[in-house]
Formats: sequence, structure tokens, C-alpha cells
Amino acid sequence: MSGKTVKIEELIRPGVEALGYELWGLDHQSQGRHTLLRVYIDSENGIGVDDCAKVSHQISGVLDVEDPIAGEYNLEVSSPGMDRPLYTLEQYAQYIGSDISVRLRIPFEGRRKFLGRLTGIEDGDVVLTAEEHEYLLPFDQIDKANVVPRF
Repeated sequence: MSGKTVKIEELIRPGVEALGYELWGLDHQSQGRHTLLRVYIDSENGIGVDDCAKVSHQISGVLDVEDPIAGEYNLEVSSPGMDRPLYTLEQYAQYIGSDISVRLRIPFEGRRKFLGRLTGIEDGDVVLTAEEHEYLLPFDQIDKANVVPRF
């Protein structure tokens, strides 16, 4: 996570948790003059539109006062959904036994994209079984990972 993303997370986490939600993670994307801040929240009871609106209102106030994002930006508050992104090793541990897709920042064994079964966490590495091969993917090299939903 970038330094700016960490700062934004530190600013909004108390407000999200005070409302009774878990801050699952956030994506901060800046492309030229267009900036998007997508905040994922979760709850044992699930997340509805009213929950997203309540959290959006709460964190908008904090972001307006603290102003961690230069210029205009779009704020989206959402449930992580069935294809939820994974941000922390603790979240990966919750989904051991699930299928996940992973994109790395730099190639590992000649590949950047992996799709397979999450089989564990070992010494800060994500253990993924794909195509009958076990990979130890360095957590700090993971750019993006999502749970692959089963229907």
C-alpha cells in the first residue's frame, strides 16, 4: 500500500468502526486529474445501500476536513462482494481452501497472474496450488488478489 493510502486508511478507520462496520480495505486510483477512492466495508449482517450511504457521509466529512487527496475525487463505498479483494494476511487466512486470483507486481517464475486454491500462509508468503504445482507467492509482491466465487 502506498503511503497516501495508508494515511487515508488511518483517517477513515475510526469513523467506519464507530458506525459498527469493518473497514475491509480501500483502493486509491489516480489517473491524471481523475481520482477514485473505493472503500470496502463489511459486517456480520451484510452490507446494504443504506450502510454504504451512512459510511460515505461519515468519511466524506473526515476527508473534507483532513484533505488527504489533492483536487477532486470520486468516493465509492461498497461491500467487498463475493469476489472480494484481499488486502491483509489475516484476510487471506480466512479464505484458506478457496480459489483466488492473484496478480503480482513483478513476475514470479515467469508469471504475474495466478489462479488456484489458497492452501495456506507460510512465513509471510501466500501458498497457492495451481495446475498441480504449489507456489509460495511473496505477500509484499502481490498487486491484487480476489476470491473467485463458487456458484
